[in-house]
Amino acid sequence: MEIGIVGLPNVGKSTLFNALTGAGASASNFPFTTIDPNVGIVPLPDTRLPVLTEKFKSEKTTPAGIKFVDIAGLVKGASQGEGLGNQFLSHIRSVDAVAHVVRCFKDENVVNVLHKIDPDESADIIETELLLADLQQAQKAFEKTESIARSGDKKAKERLDTLKQIIQNFEEGKSARTQDLSEDIIQEYGFLTAKPILYVANTDENGADPDLLKELQQRAQKENARVIALCAKMESEIVQLPEEERSAYYESAGITSPGLAELANAGKNLLKLVCFFTAGPKESRAWLIPQGTKAVKAAGKIHSDIERGFIRAETYHFDDLMSLGNYKTIQEKGLVTAQGKDYEMKDGDVVYFRFNV
Repeated sequence: MEIGIVGLPNVGKSTLFNALTGAGASASNFPFTTIDPNVGIVPLPDTRLPVLTEKFKSEKTTPAGIKFVDIAGLVKGASQGEGLGNQFLSHIRSVDAVAHVVRCFKDENVVNVLHKIDPDESADIIETELLLADLQQAQKAFEKTESIARSGDKKAKERLDTLKQIIQNFEEGKSARTQDLSEDIIQEYGFLTAKPILYVANTDENGADPDLLKELQQRAQKENARVIALCAKMESEIVQLPEEERSAYYESAGITSPGLAELANAGKNLLKLVCFFTAGPKESRAWLIPQGTKAVKAAGKIHSDIERGFIRAETYHFDDLMSLGNYKTIQEKGLVTAQGKDYEMKDGDVVYFRFNV
């Protein structure tokens, strides 16, 4: 599952991507630096993983990762093909959620396409282009369904009523995510504004202007979305430091919660993912799966052979390890349970899969 980083040109998308992945994507001071989307796997911070490594004396520790896609800046008219708009919209269509970067910093050396710092207008431009693309999609679907309905197809007639209401809502500026649409409708038509969204307020080194941040938070609240405030420039500089020096840098800057860690965790929640663990002397590892994933499919996340030859999943919860201290005591208390294929994995499960191929 992927999160697309979107926004106007020069708001700091590629700088943020550099910070998230250390990939060094181009961040020159002009629009469309990034034409083909850069893709990177971002490690997800999880305080439970080091504990498992310590308990099992694991030789290796492997965190879970969230895939971020850096999508080039959209401009007014993107829905009509302006500024490579069609290409960029197709990139947005292929991701599962959206991280919308909004400029909340002042820097005379970085061109501002709006000529002023206005988070709401910045967000409006992107949202309008996505809405217009969705409107076109809905109108095409309406025309296609209308021809089927003329033949007397009852289901097509019902769908026409639904599409008519969707079109009206789009024309009124209501995104798909605020329309309470069924999953079937969203899947069939692939509306861009149905994708879960979080806003990233890209600030300067002194943090966010309270008024600008409040403006963005009020907007996000209407869409049941979250706002993460961070300085992408500073975070991208910190990530270049040796890992052992980063915490000291954050401390000297008075930062108690690094923005990248907040963003990665917000991404996990945005995609509705849960984390399970495998742990042993060789490796302790975190795995991300969608909420509701069954044990057999979780096994396939590790290897297709484990899914194919699945026998059972022996599971216990991380919290039990913390309260009881070690795996042996968990066994003695009868808290290691054998689960079948249909067991629904939970966040914090530690599992050993039995299989035979």
